[in-house]
Amino acid sequence: MGHRSRMTCVLISHPDARQHVTPPGHPERVDRIDAVLDALAPLGLTTLTAPFAAEDDLLRCHPKSYLDTLRAAAPDSGWRSLDPDTHLSPGSLGAAMRAAGAVVRGVDHVMSSPGERAFCAMRPPGHHAESDTAMGFCFLGNIAIGAKHALDHHGLARVAIVDFDVHHGNGTQDLVQDDARILFVSTHQMPLYPGTGNPGDTGPRDTVLNIGLPSGTTGASYLRLLDRVILPRLRAFRPDLLFISAGFDAHRDDPLASLALTDADFGAITARLVAFAQETCQGRIVSALEGGYDLAGLAASALAHVRALMGDK
Repeated sequence: MGHRSRMTCVLISHPDARQHVTPPGHPERVDRIDAVLDALAPLGLTTLTAPFAAEDDLLRCHPKSYLDTLRAAAPDSGWRSLDPDTHLSPGSLGAAMRAAGAVVRGVDHVMSSPGERAFCAMRPPGHHAESDTAMGFCFLGNIAIGAKHALDHHGLARVAIVDFDVHHGNGTQDLVQDDARILFVSTHQMPLYPGTGNPGDTGPRDTVLNIGLPSGTTGASYLRLLDRVILPRLRAFRPDLLFISAGFDAHRDDPLASLALTDADFGAITARLVAFAQETCQGRIVSALEGGYDLAGLAASALAHVRALMGDK
């Protein structure tokens, strides 16, 4: 039986999220975290501090050589570009370490607090970061790091990740697809950056579900897909904890893509996932902010998402 008491959701964040500064005109900008936190402020959520991720948590997903390379690349001023999209400023690695640490703390919190969920409002995002490659605005695989922590530190048997960011979570897939204890589900517009996520790619252990969406996909279409394809797969897997890579760039106003979801759709999607978690994994959900680049759409969608995590209809 799922846990049926009044649900609550904690917010996990840190001011260092603002210390990752991108070049002028970059879509993944400091204003994003301000928009999200301002939107959530009226909810009065309990806020926990995002810690730096522990080295052993990072090493479950990234080799020490990669972490050393990132640290050596961090500039003293200005920017260092790792690729045309992904830039290090002096505060970037601290922010990235706390973004990963937020998900780990979220896991620890929901495992010790029945009926509570966690939303990690941090940046930079993480779902494009591969084992030894920073890309797509991402440096560390935040959600994958949290998933491995849940399994190895808390002894869970299985966890699932649902990534509804408009871009394929290539990094998350790279980091978890060899672990039969993790089911990874990604819905994403196709064709679109980074060009991965073909529905035929189910991973070496058949624990990956990639779903490509055509331009213009509506919330009604997405919810049908959730009910008919995604939720049955989740139920069959029976995870002990559900992670959400919460990118809000499938919003109809987002400048980087062309799906047609609204903030209300994100609330409805989340409510379905909450109901599943109540049935299957004692309500345990850890959600982490990924993309979303129209500030108004991002703010409204994050608010709808967190209200659903709280159990508000």
